[in-house]
Amino acid sequence: MPTRTLDVTRPVMAPSMLKCDFANLMAEVRTLEAAQSQMLHWDVMDGHFVPNLSYGAMVIERVRSQTDLFFDAHLMISDPAKYLDDYVKAGCDAITFHIEAVPQPTELLQRIRAAGVKAGLALNPATPVSAVAPFVADCDLLLVMSVNPGFGGQAFMPDVLPKVTQLRQLARPEAWISIDGGIGPKTIADSAAAGAQLFVAGSSIFDQPDYAAAMRDMEARAAGPR
Repeated sequence: MPTRTLDVTRPVMAPSMLKCDFANLMAEVRTLEAAQSQMLHWDVMDGHFVPNLSYGAMVIERVRSQTDLFFDAHLMISDPAKYLDDYVKAGCDAITFHIEAVPQPTELLQRIRAAGVKAGLALNPATPVSAVAPFVADCDLLLVMSVNPGFGGQAFMPDVLPKVTQLRQLARPEAWISIDGGIGPKTIADSAAAGAQLFVAGSSIFDQPDYAAAMRDMEARAAGPR
């Protein structure tokens, strides 16, 4: 069972591996380790729930054997229950799936937690908080999408920030609130002020020449005076 956890007493950057250089995957992981990243965020896409394909459990499992970083798997797939065991076996520390894919998620959330993995529930920009509100007691993580899922590099949607605040109020105190999409130096402070603790970032890390400097800058903006 996973034993890794995160220090959420400070803002946590979650580098989105969707934007990494896959020709040099392990070099990217080592660079993120050297940059003192706590975690890797794995965007899993099936070409059905979202109009794009990425990687699956096999890739995650191979990387798992090479690093002790916390693995957060974001399953943007139509049937997460069918593939859950593959991602548990791959060594994911948190597994998040979408309320739009599983409108009655209690059983699947409990399956994830029973495996010793943190259970997360994500909601798309158009989905109201009321869709996930009945299930927050079974969530270790709640992920607010601030873009429509499927592709990196999209513009941040500020209209989702009230949902971050609502979920922070509804969730268990120890649950983590994450935001994903368009997170960068210009958007992270408002996201933190709304109540987010985990910040999934792709282009704003991987398109920069110095990953450590990019992450420290965003962490400071999230933690600093607002």
